[in-house]
Amino acid sequence: MRPSNSRPNSTSLWFAIVIALVIASLLAGLGMRSPQPPDEPRFVLAARHMVETGQWLLPHRGSELYAEKPPTFMWIQAGTYKLLGSWNLSFLVPSLLAALLTLWLTWDMSRRLWNRQVARYAVLGLFVCIQFGLMAKRAQIDMVLLGMTTLALWGLMRHLLLGPNWAALALAAFAAGVGTVTKGVGFLPLLILLPWLAWRWRHPQAPGPGRSWAWWLLLPAFIAGTAVWLGPLAIALLKNPDPGLQAYAHELLFKQTGTRYANAWHHTQPAWYYLQVMVTLWLPGSLLLPWLLPAWWRRCRRADPRYLLLLGWALLVLLFFSASPGKREVYILPMLPALAVAAAPLLPGLLRRTGVRWVLLVYVLVLAVATLAVGYGAVHGDGWAQRNAAKRAIDLWVLPRVGWWLIGFGAATLVLAIVLRLRRVGLAVVLTTVLLWSMYGLGAMPALDPYSSASLVMDKVRERIGPDAELGMVAWREQNLLQTAPQATDFGFKRPVGEQWEDAARWVTQAPARRWLFVLDAAMSPCADKAQVIDIGSANRNNWQLLPGTALDAECIARTHGVVPSGNTAVEDNTD
Repeated sequence: MRPSNSRPNSTSLWFAIVIALVIASLLAGLGMRSPQPPDEPRFVLAARHMVETGQWLLPHRGSELYAEKPPTFMWIQAGTYKLLGSWNLSFLVPSLLAALLTLWLTWDMSRRLWNRQVARYAVLGLFVCIQFGLMAKRAQIDMVLLGMTTLALWGLMRHLLLGPNWAALALAAFAAGVGTVTKGVGFLPLLILLPWLAWRWRHPQAPGPGRSWAWWLLLPAFIAGTAVWLGPLAIALLKNPDPGLQAYAHELLFKQTGTRYANAWHHTQPAWYYLQVMVTLWLPGSLLLPWLLPAWWRRCRRADPRYLLLLGWALLVLLFFSASPGKREVYILPMLPALAVAAAPLLPGLLRRTGVRWVLLVYVLVLAVATLAVGYGAVHGDGWAQRNAAKRAIDLWVLPRVGWWLIGFGAATLVLAIVLRLRRVGLAVVLTTVLLWSMYGLGAMPALDPYSSASLVMDKVRERIGPDAELGMVAWREQNLLQTAPQATDFGFKRPVGEQWEDAARWVTQAPARRWLFVLDAAMSPCADKAQVIDIGSANRNNWQLLPGTALDAECIARTHGVVPSGNTAVEDNTD
């Protein structure tokens, strides 16, 4: 026996158990819900169109081209579906895999820069931050982007501080290119070259990559990454003079990138907006900032390149997004792994401080008490719970089901706090987060899914019109179209409602006895017979109506050009 090795082996075993719980919590609920707005249904619609039509280059939202985002993320979803054969299972897999990749990259980067103990703190520190888990459980582009930016950062740090490693540099540039055609800001990891150049200028004799022709690998590798999508698009533009294709490329490459950044038309926020995002969505990590900031400052003053590069890059990313008038909380997510790596060497010392332990214990207790209170209110149907359920057209019988999951989470979290107490409060935070995402995936989201995904109201539509009827949609939302099978006929998404009504009237008159229209109540045409309009239900705070084809006056639509006084504008797309 070798007693000296017992403690490291025990630590490794416990860490492996905790990591297994982390992975299980991220997997929890996979396949148990449908895509939910605002972003998930539109991406799955585009991916489903690719699979059904075999046309993968240009994503579609219904009958229209979807020009707000490149198709890379939708390609991954469609490819996952081809492997798994279930949309409810496959649409979340890309985010899950990207989250696991990010955790491993965070581990490996920390291990190489410091040691295995630091790597353990880094990966668990990243996991417990609320925004990371939330995005891992959502099918949005941002988690896949995070995987690409972290991969690029990992390669750059290996080359700049542990190199030269020209293969890692090329991989980093390629990942940044793929990230750029996944979501336009994928190039951001390359900004780390600026703090590195400043450090090299002050420390020219420090080991690391110097002048070499191999630096030119950056440009072709980055271009190769972007060519994953821009290459096929360029070929299509050269071969096809279709003005629609030209307009698609122009909107995506210019309006949805440069114009969105410099002159955003929605999600406008003040310059300090991201400070509140960090304080709230980065809990509980943000609670340690009063201790982390001075410690980081001292290490930067000592010119430790690991901190200078990680923190300098994070600051550049924060300034980049703060300079744009358009801001959303997910934009600064790429900073989080870098900050977790920078915080990890300090966490063992911080967790020995009584003040830090009390702050984290209070966080666990507040989370437990808050969920217990909300769960109790949901089970007993208090006024607050009922009002919020009514706003979202949620049946009151669902509230106790959600409430008991919340109560279970709160009670289990209280037990953790009592058993682990101050001495092991770090472990309590990790296990609380495991419980949180398990409850979220297995309980809360499946219970609310029929209402959030609009599947309940679309089930009512199918039951009302019968299996032999055909359905058309006016002023629709992506989740409604996604929940139709076979897919309903639409008349455009961003088109003015009046134009949609004109096309809908022509479609209905071809077979009025078996064709129906699904319409947003505010967009119902005055040319419809109000006596035959059916209120079919509410979903996502919208009220929906059914109109039989025989109840629509097509001549009235033609005469008025389909104008609807309260719904004469196109649906605004707020995806990011």
